[in-house]
Amino acid sequence: MFRPLIVIRRIPNIDFMGLRMFGFAISAVMTIGSIVLFGVNGLNYGIDFSGGIVIEARTPQAADISAMRTKLDSLGIGQVALQGFGGPNDVMIRVQRQPGGDQAQENAVTKVKQALGPDVDYRSTNVVGPTIGAELIRAGTIATILALVAIAIYVWFRFEWQFGIGAMLSTLHDTITTVGLFALLQVEFNLTTLAAILTIAGYSINDTVVIYDRVRETMRRYKTMDFSTLINKSLNETLSRTILTVSTTALAVLSLFFFGGQVLHGFSIAMLWGIVVGTYSSLFIAAPMLYYIRPKGVHGRGGEPAPSPASAHPSPGTKTGAP
Repeated sequence: MFRPLIVIRRIPNIDFMGLRMFGFAISAVMTIGSIVLFGVNGLNYGIDFSGGIVIEARTPQAADISAMRTKLDSLGIGQVALQGFGGPNDVMIRVQRQPGGDQAQENAVTKVKQALGPDVDYRSTNVVGPTIGAELIRAGTIATILALVAIAIYVWFRFEWQFGIGAMLSTLHDTITTVGLFALLQVEFNLTTLAAILTIAGYSINDTVVIYDRVRETMRRYKTMDFSTLINKSLNETLSRTILTVSTTALAVLSLFFFGGQVLHGFSIAMLWGIVVGTYSSLFIAAPMLYYIRPKGVHGRGGEPAPSPASAHPSPGTKTGAP
């Protein structure tokens, strides 16, 4: 019989809270660095955002996207992206916008058709201008902001508002540093990458909610435990689950990175980074943040509940001292 997989047989005793200032410092450096890189280098926007030529084609047989990409890359018309859609014979070809006016775009379309041959049926050809790309950037930014706000509201209603602030800050940290990574590496940033960023937000909040659930449960069980010790206990108790989740997700994303082709290259890079930074932010940002914005019922350095008014101000007829 197979035994269940146990990553950590004994609950560790890692002092995460003792490392919180170190974690905050690293996060501050990464966040500020990402903002600076975005401002200085910018992003290498793909055709989705920068505009270009979109051709929908149908091949007589199942499309060999790899062979088609090889032919088009040799034309010297810049960035070319191919993606299957619909049936196995349908291919969407996207070519970056050519320098010049309409004539330059038509010349690029002619080169593509000549390279692929007369047997290909070209269903539609459209030129996407930079204005549409700017609208997509704006829509993507709004979608990301709304996702972060929705996550904060969800955590607020499920736990308390203090938990919502911690979750939003950690998720915002993951989003900014992912954008900074793309600004540093100048990997193509397209709609697929934007989808990866939204996926990272969901992945990160899932890990954070599991930790917050354990913190709340431990708060109910140990009402007088030092709050720093309580957070450490919760993080250590969920560490085995965190390692299992990270490992299985990383294996799936690594397969996309190595075998998913050029189309999924940016998506897999963003996801790999998101797995690492999302786990880090849950351990070193979301949970330690609760230490500074105490949830309801936690007061004082030791985490003991505040005395009730009756105990703090006894009535005149009540004896408080020894007989």
